[in-house]
Amino acid sequence: MTNLADVKVIDTATLFAGPTAAMMLGDFGADVIKIEHPRRGDPSRGHGAVVEGVGLWWKTLSRNKRTAAVDLSAPEGQRILRRLVEDSDVLVENFRPGTLERWNLGPEELRQANPRLIVARMTGFGQFGPMAGQPGFGTLAEAMSGFAASTGEPEGPPVLPPLAMADGIAGLAMAYAIMVALRARESTGRGQVIDMAIIEPILGILGPQMTAYRALGLIPRRTGNRSSSNAPRNTYRTRDGRWVAISTSAQPVAERVMRLVGRPELTEEPWFATGHGRVRHVEELDEAVGSWIAERDADEVIAAFTGAQAAIAPVYDVSDIAKDPQYEALGTFVELPDEELGSVTVQNVMFRLSETPGEVRWPGPPLGRHTDEILTALAYTPDEIATLRGRGVIA
Repeated sequence: MTNLADVKVIDTATLFAGPTAAMMLGDFGADVIKIEHPRRGDPSRGHGAVVEGVGLWWKTLSRNKRTAAVDLSAPEGQRILRRLVEDSDVLVENFRPGTLERWNLGPEELRQANPRLIVARMTGFGQFGPMAGQPGFGTLAEAMSGFAASTGEPEGPPVLPPLAMADGIAGLAMAYAIMVALRARESTGRGQVIDMAIIEPILGILGPQMTAYRALGLIPRRTGNRSSSNAPRNTYRTRDGRWVAISTSAQPVAERVMRLVGRPELTEEPWFATGHGRVRHVEELDEAVGSWIAERDADEVIAAFTGAQAAIAPVYDVSDIAKDPQYEALGTFVELPDEELGSVTVQNVMFRLSETPGEVRWPGPPLGRHTDEILTALAYTPDEIATLRGRGVIA
């Protein structure tokens, strides 16, 4: 029995942050029921690469989920959701604040039917405040958090990530918040409401920027691939045209790197003793490391750094990841049978537990794949299901 096999989750959220949280719960055995609009489906079905009209992002994001296509804006659809939450543990939603309340599906109404229900609310800006009612996406969080302002080359524009980074971080944070709420329920017997704004979790990975600003007035500046805390730290091109990245966050590693590249005298300089001191001499350090690497092929560089116990990694694209022996040893990816595509490869669970490991059991299913199954479990008759389908309430 996996960790969350007795947890039932209703995922009504769209796109990435909320569904990511539900996906992580499903990876460890939770029964996740994904509610989609019967005609539009989840927007993530159309994001990214598509094979024969089937979105591949959906296959990963909705793995381990059963999907029911229900129109929650219709009164009959709202009744279905109320019946679903009666014996559910978690509802994940990301409608604009006030939407569920307008449908008489707000947390207070739902928790009257099921006081143990945890309502996990994911929005761009939270449930209150001057921006609460505005549409919010991860891109806006990446802009407002200070991430974009501190990313990119010093003289270049702010840079946004080429992926749903803020959404992913918020999804991880929401999965953690749900687990905390489930643990608290063991003591109180009551569920609670989780209010998460996507603009907040990303701040946590940016370090103590507000602490430093309040204390010292420091505002992070763009430094490209360099670090404002230590040096050398950068990407460097090898003789054979490949790229490697190195990190010298630890003082002994920085010393090993400079000895390896033939510049041991730099380690004797007073400024070399601290990360901030090395940052002030980053041009000299980068030139020493970069010129040494540029004279050698990548395999030789990596072997030399590894032998010197200095941190280095090749800069991979996905084709490199696909054949990397470390990822293969970890089982980072898994190939699954798929009723639409025959088979599909998705990322495996994010971590391994020795006693109760998670598992990716199936990829994201077709729209409405489990609607009849889920409604039948709620005691809807075949005639009632057919009537709802004829009215467009379900698919």
